[in-house]
Amino acid sequence: MTLRFYNTLTARKEEFKPIEDKKVGIYVCGITAYDICHVGHARSAVVFDIITKYLKYKDYNVNYVKNFTDIDDKIIEKANAEGVSISEISERYIKEHNEDMDAFGVARPTVVPKATENIKGMIRHITTLLEKGLAYVGEGDVYFSVEKFKGYGKLSGRNLEDMVAGSRVAVDEKKENPLDFVLWKVSKEGEPWWDSPWGRGRPGWHIECSVMSQRFLGDTFDIHGGGKDLIFPHHENEIAQSEGATGKTFANYWIHNGFIRMDSEKMSKSLGNILTIKEILKVYHPEVLRLFMLQSHYRSPVDFSSDSLTEARLGMERFYSTLKNVKDVLATDVDFSEISEKDLSGRDRDVFEKIEALPGRFAEAMDDDFNTALAIGYIFDVVRLINGYLAEEDIVISAENLFVLDVAQKYIKEVGKVLGLFLEDADEYFRKDRDREVQKSGLNVEEIERLIEERIAARAVKNWKMADEIRDALAQKGIILKDTATDTTWKIG
Repeated sequence: MTLRFYNTLTARKEEFKPIEDKKVGIYVCGITAYDICHVGHARSAVVFDIITKYLKYKDYNVNYVKNFTDIDDKIIEKANAEGVSISEISERYIKEHNEDMDAFGVARPTVVPKATENIKGMIRHITTLLEKGLAYVGEGDVYFSVEKFKGYGKLSGRNLEDMVAGSRVAVDEKKENPLDFVLWKVSKEGEPWWDSPWGRGRPGWHIECSVMSQRFLGDTFDIHGGGKDLIFPHHENEIAQSEGATGKTFANYWIHNGFIRMDSEKMSKSLGNILTIKEILKVYHPEVLRLFMLQSHYRSPVDFSSDSLTEARLGMERFYSTLKNVKDVLATDVDFSEISEKDLSGRDRDVFEKIEALPGRFAEAMDDDFNTALAIGYIFDVVRLINGYLAEEDIVISAENLFVLDVAQKYIKEVGKVLGLFLEDADEYFRKDRDREVQKSGLNVEEIERLIEERIAARAVKNWKMADEIRDALAQKGIILKDTATDTTWKIG
């Protein structure tokens, strides 16, 4: 199946045709580095992490550019409040961002430019717009004239006349039109500045992405992405100033992800309803949060709640329980190295063929607008199939069984890697998950394990009464024990 996805610019799904065969250039707007990242940032990061990983899975050479805004009013405000430079503030939060993304399993982009590293390019770009009559100077500030760019509004589907008529933008006497946006502004006292033909100043927000994408991807590139809140005015302004300067199409495809909502409102710092990535990863494994996000389509909003995360955690538990069972069975002494598909028959062949179809079904789902929810459903189908296969009463572990299970493990991990799931060893996943649950519950791991050791000792001398009492005491704390022939494991129910 051919890869098709929704293009915000045309408001329909389109077949993806890159500019160069098997090469893809992607630009995604990154964070403004003035505070710690929240779960809303994680949604966008995960969406484009998976899109780039899937393109690589399909053998595309991906050049993924994602910027940092390191000059902005909020950065300046925080720097002045702390009495430090803007670079100290931005570098602090870029470091925090990178640590969060690493913990969350988000791969680093190919190129991560910063706005302050590209000031000269911005000045050149603004000069070109002035020369073409698409911008004007007003008391040292430089503005883009939206009325002079005929395509303004094509991304957001807005009509310029209607926007002007309904404009609530504060009146600025330096502007010719209330919708005109700043390209360069005079720096106020106490603000950083750069020399320019229009005096000492600093760039507006929108211009940086046009310049950095052009620098690393060219005048026209394949995919531009970001959150839905960036469609207007940021991405609309990017198109105007980019296409106005070059006369070429800026980006061929536009991808926008939906928000994470709390109490039906977008999660954002301005609303004060944020939950930071650091906070959430203290109590949930990063793959649980990924699964929670991926069970909804990337363009849809996601409602954040403890119930939805608990459900995602149970889903990951089912996945990893199956992977653990497969791992344990594969640890047997039966040699299956000489077995191949041609040796299978009956139930083994039937199960194998359904498992072997997983990569194709996964690709079919992802080729249809990166439908991760459907892709995960296909993985769940294979997990249920394996569980049924292992639970059959007449099953005798054979070389054929092990061959089938080994293939299942391979394919689940193969497609899971694209989604950023099933990257842990199953035993390690459960240990980390258990430790987080212990932390949430306020329990003492050392005390739990001491009681388990006492129970093991009681069982060794057939003191069943004491053993049962310890089990019951732990159960009251939500601790579930599992006895095997060799040891006793535990988890929080």
